[in-house]
Amino acid sequence: MRRTTARFWSICLLALGLSVSGHAIAAHAYAQFGDIRYPAGFTHFSYVNPNAPKGGAIVLVPPTRQSNFDKYNPFTLKGSAPPSMLGMMFDTLLVGTMDEPTTAYGLLASDIQVASDRLSVTFQIHPQARFHNGDPVLATDVKHSFERLTSKQAAPQYRTYFGEVKGATVLSERTIRFDFVRPNRELPLIVGSLPVFSAKWGLQGEGPKAAHKPLDQMVTDIPIASGPYRIGPVQFGKDITYVRDPEYWAKDLNVRKGQFNFDRITYKIYKDSTAQLEAFKAGEFDYMQSFIAREWARAFTGRAFERGELIKAELQHGNAGDFQGFQFNLRRDKFKDVRVRQAIALAMDFEWLNRQLFYNAYSRVRGYFVASDFEAKGRPGPDELALLMPLRDKLPAAVFEQDVPQPPKTDLALESGHTLRDHLRQARDLLQDAGWTYRDGALRNASGQAFSIEFLDSSGSMGRVVTPFAKNLEKLGIQVKYKVIDFALLQKRMDVFDFDIISSRTVGSESPGTELLERFGSRSADVEGSGNVLGLKNPAVDALLDKVVSASSRPELVTSLRALDRVLRHGHYVVPHWYGAVHRVSWRAKAFARPADLPRFYQPEKLVTTVWWSPDARPSTPVSVSPKAP
Repeated sequence: MRRTTARFWSICLLALGLSVSGHAIAAHAYAQFGDIRYPAGFTHFSYVNPNAPKGGAIVLVPPTRQSNFDKYNPFTLKGSAPPSMLGMMFDTLLVGTMDEPTTAYGLLASDIQVASDRLSVTFQIHPQARFHNGDPVLATDVKHSFERLTSKQAAPQYRTYFGEVKGATVLSERTIRFDFVRPNRELPLIVGSLPVFSAKWGLQGEGPKAAHKPLDQMVTDIPIASGPYRIGPVQFGKDITYVRDPEYWAKDLNVRKGQFNFDRITYKIYKDSTAQLEAFKAGEFDYMQSFIAREWARAFTGRAFERGELIKAELQHGNAGDFQGFQFNLRRDKFKDVRVRQAIALAMDFEWLNRQLFYNAYSRVRGYFVASDFEAKGRPGPDELALLMPLRDKLPAAVFEQDVPQPPKTDLALESGHTLRDHLRQARDLLQDAGWTYRDGALRNASGQAFSIEFLDSSGSMGRVVTPFAKNLEKLGIQVKYKVIDFALLQKRMDVFDFDIISSRTVGSESPGTELLERFGSRSADVEGSGNVLGLKNPAVDALLDKVVSASSRPELVTSLRALDRVLRHGHYVVPHWYGAVHRVSWRAKAFARPADLPRFYQPEKLVTTVWWSPDARPSTPVSVSPKAP
């Protein structure tokens, strides 16, 4: 059989989720549940302009409220790396698309082979792959990257994310195999997302005496990576310019065709959100996204918008809804009782907030996978019960006997029969049952300790939400503090779990999986810097997470995630916020051209930096790259 014919059947089998007994499955792509859209030899993704010109420049601001950066290493816990460094500079073995949720195509890897028992995956490194210093990307570099990122010197989320990978074995100069703890259809995608850097990054000395600096001591060492951009001019801590590498090894590869079109991408950092918006109107940067409905309605106005110099658009998308909410720190004794958490949630009047502050622009977040196939509804059906019944002794009876909890709702027309006063009365009773009663001017426990809550914020934008929420909590006798601190300090306090309640947002996913172990798993609850902000330790949740990551089909994944959503919602671990159905973005009209069609699944900043281009692109004047840090 000719190789082309064998490859064709391998691809067909993989797309159908089948295997060849006793043999590995080789292909140009991998799909978790067999839904490969683009065949071998495809020329480019459908949502790009393959003939987009290269050139021009774009100036952006970080989508988060980042106030500075103090390192060039994005893989360690301490400090803040420049915005978007991972996506700009570090290629991965596989790369996903914006029109498929669970499929990835070869980038650094030209060939993917999944073992028939699904206990390993083997990648063939593309022979053209090169680092910025001209060295070829070899299997030893991939192994080095994996081992550094899963060491204790790296941020802890990497150890959790790659936790079911036994190790990496170099088979030849450009062939590497990853072995897994157990069969898991998502694991080839997990290891395929590994950011790869040169083994020479951080290497000191020469010859036999050469040694690597510890990863957590590599602070301002310029990364030796292989991505489309390098570091260009920098005002350290204030702004950074990424310069397109004209010799980028993958510039003509099908998975990169028509992408990364700007010669320079600069991120400017503003410490004040008001100053940032005024700077945008004044022309200091070219694009921004708005996350605040009032700001979008009232501040994105003026002569520049009226003259068409600034475009204001609400872009449609097919993403699952983002999860956002006030998250309790369950490590604090005062939040350990579910009745306390439920009572606090009853004091937030979303309908009033949406009407008075948000211009009715939002819908209420109901659960952890809102507006997706994974959202739990009603009571558990037979498929969910098959997962939940073995955990019955670890779950409250309400999981089986009641509909999945919905956020409290106030109704001006009294159609629901619930007012804010009703909710506060219910909250008072829940608090009393939990041992908190009002006396001596405050809500107190049996030891006489007053109940207080501190809300932390890095931008000040949440103040208008916390203020009416606090007034309602104070009616219950709860003392509330709202504190605005610098982003870097907020991140540090979160890393060491020094907070009461924090506002947090997680981007919706069309295929949640292994990352949930980091977010909800008991093993990460006490690891500083982990994504388990809640400090959640729940054996039933752990068991359901195990079902999620071991799902062998899309229906199994849907069922396990619905069961997980149900159990989490019965725990009342958060005060749910709100989500929007569109991306609210604004840009300078002369700065961009873009394809006519939008992909289904995307985040707007990534769309701009990868797919859009300068309408009058001309190659920029060469600039020096990879400067020495101060």
